[in-house]
Amino acid sequence: MAHTKTQDEWENEMAEKILSHIRTELYLELRFLQLAFAALPVRADAAIRTFATDGGVLCFSSEQVLRLFEKNPLFLNRAYLHSVLHCLFSHLWIAPPEVAGCEIREDGANLSDWQLWHVACDIMVEHAIDGMDKSCTRRVLSWSRQKMYETMGRRKEPHSALTIYQSLKKMTAGETAALQKEFYTDDHRYWPKRDERTANMQQAALNRQKWDRLLRQMSLEQERRGETPDEGEALCYAQLKAARARRSYRDFLREFARRREELHADEDEFDLASYTYGLRLYGNLPLIEPLETREVKKIREFLIAIDTSYSTSGELIKKFLRETAQILRESDSYFADAVIRILQCDDAVRSDTTLVGRRELEQFLDRFEVAGGGGTDFRPVFVYVDQLLAAGELKNLGGLIYFTDGLGTYPARRPAYKTAFLFLKEYDETKVPPWAIRRRIEPEEF
Repeated sequence: MAHTKTQDEWENEMAEKILSHIRTELYLELRFLQLAFAALPVRADAAIRTFATDGGVLCFSSEQVLRLFEKNPLFLNRAYLHSVLHCLFSHLWIAPPEVAGCEIREDGANLSDWQLWHVACDIMVEHAIDGMDKSCTRRVLSWSRQKMYETMGRRKEPHSALTIYQSLKKMTAGETAALQKEFYTDDHRYWPKRDERTANMQQAALNRQKWDRLLRQMSLEQERRGETPDEGEALCYAQLKAARARRSYRDFLREFARRREELHADEDEFDLASYTYGLRLYGNLPLIEPLETREVKKIREFLIAIDTSYSTSGELIKKFLRETAQILRESDSYFADAVIRILQCDDAVRSDTTLVGRRELEQFLDRFEVAGGGGTDFRPVFVYVDQLLAAGELKNLGGLIYFTDGLGTYPARRPAYKTAFLFLKEYDETKVPPWAIRRRIEPEEF
């Protein structure tokens, strides 16, 4: 006997068909987002009134989809695209440190940091959609939107959710409340939070890895086709490029890890059933002993070169070093006897400090003073490190991180160790050597 559908089942089925139609309509004008649309399957959710995503699925309200498809289908197109772009721009995973939990205020006071961050993400995404000016998502811009976009356009440096967030923190309660109402589109309740259970954080990490891979695929596909984005799509492409480079600093630091055996039981290789069976059968003779070592990927030894030229802020240098120290406080990020060597340099190496372990690093930060203040030349650092290697002072070098504004002379020869440049501002890609790992960072990250 055929199953008779309930009203809810019928509504969910119709809503899914509408969303399939929306996805096709968006794809016809935004072909470069094909992979992104396919990466976010849809699921009905009676607990929400609009779209919501955790990076793994796109939840929707069947009631809203059916109602708006008849009255305002362009809003549905925008809302669908809005949630997809949040994932592509990595907004779910790059919140500033002070944005934690899900504090919401309904008493008319200033919006919490959590709320301001989400408003900033909505503004960033809506600005990208309005900038593309596609017929499937086009809308008349309100006065408040035009005013906000003009404010963003006056900023000399490229804007991001982080820079918008900092701007919102300087506004009045009335201004931020108006912007929250104007740019609200989807529900962010399923975005991962730092205080969630371990299982949820593991799923959030898997979702982020999926979108990181997708960004790489999209970038490679664009390069293969040799396509040049039109004027409207340029902003979205720029944000996608920034999102691809905007990995957490913790992940970035792990790039400099080296494999080494560590004395620790490998629980993955330990067969508890056989172990306890031996104890039960022979008294004190287990059949299988757990492996005493395991291969882990952790930081063993690395260098941090700090550009202390006149154009680099001393306060920002301290924040960068403190962020590094915070990461190294976590025991799973580095070996207990990890060696950190900090070089301060402008057009010459001005200071060389060797630190072993967390305590020495923390003591160094307490008395840290910037040494330098001249021009920038990267070459002396590489000459100096080569000398250290030749003298045997560096035996397990995982790599060199160069924290700089990018305004310097690069070495002509590729070093024998992995090198990364962390840039504080926009830099000239053509001048950076092809062997160098490069990453643009926002001051707000620290």
